[in-house]
Amino acid sequence: MRICRFVDAGGRGGGAPAGTGGAGSGGAGAAGPGEAGPGVRIGYLDGEVIVPVGAGDGPAGLEAVLDLAMAANADPDLRPRPDGDPVPLAAARLLAPVAEPPSIRDYYAFEQHVRTARSRRGLEMHPDWYELPVFYFTNPAAVVGPGDPVAAPPRSAELDYELEVACVLGRGGVDLRLEDAEEAVAGFMVMNDWSARDVQRREMAQSLGPAKGKDFATSLGPTLVTAAEFAPGGLREVPSAVMTARVNGIEWSRADLDGLWWSFAEMLVYASEAAPVRRGDVLGSGTCGTGCILELSLVHGADKYPYLQPGDEVELEVAGLGVLANPVVAGHAPGFQPDPDRMRPRLGQ
Repeated sequence: MRICRFVDAGGRGGGAPAGTGGAGSGGAGAAGPGEAGPGVRIGYLDGEVIVPVGAGDGPAGLEAVLDLAMAANADPDLRPRPDGDPVPLAAARLLAPVAEPPSIRDYYAFEQHVRTARSRRGLEMHPDWYELPVFYFTNPAAVVGPGDPVAAPPRSAELDYELEVACVLGRGGVDLRLEDAEEAVAGFMVMNDWSARDVQRREMAQSLGPAKGKDFATSLGPTLVTAAEFAPGGLREVPSAVMTARVNGIEWSRADLDGLWWSFAEMLVYASEAAPVRRGDVLGSGTCGTGCILELSLVHGADKYPYLQPGDEVELEVAGLGVLANPVVAGHAPGFQPDPDRMRPRLGQ
């Protein structure tokens, strides 16, 4: 089952299209990234129409999405009773299927991407990479959906996409086992871990982060595909799914999800080791091989693969999950400046 949050742009469901206040727009009173106002519904796709099944706004909307996904995993033939007339997909504004999840962990799980990035810096693979499925936390309040605009943050001229797949948890726990993953994962989405590479480099030179180089936008969508449909072989296996990225209609990246070194079950077990994971948490795969401009420019040169500019459109596509597209826009957020009037402490005095 393919589950979505949406607004009926044709007026049948009320409300207005969401995302006009998405990352980089900053309009006063507008909806924030990944948010929407009244009229947000949830439903499932039946061919080229959406069958609405209930309200989809706020925390209750997240719970409804997860309830439907878990029920469909238990019964793949489930078709809930419609709550209103079907809505043509072409007349709907899709939103992020999961808005403001409790947390987003993003992993580093594709060996090709890691090996290429390290080798171009003169580094070998670190042996611990094969022992620990490492991740970082990004900003769950900065989720954006299909079609939402994305802008580079202040101080950045190197906006990059990252082609990834994410799963969302339908239940939480602590110290989960590999076999628990089958009952814990609700479904899968395409994920774009937007990155400001120049900001990221400055931050991580301080041996901390990434922080502001990553936390301004994470795209999720276009729908949530249930685990039973996308990964019928179970979460300890990684399904084959071609992954591509296009910039302005031209293919830049291509890989296959089955290149993951770490399975989603292993990612979940590591995340829950001596720490709670929660229902609604998102786990991102990390960038696939060739799946970002940073890697492409290191191999082929920055002239062939320049960083993104306002007016560009990025489309990430994963077989079985769909296409997640976002336009790049100019940003207008004021840049941070240290307080010029603050008296600084002097070390040793």
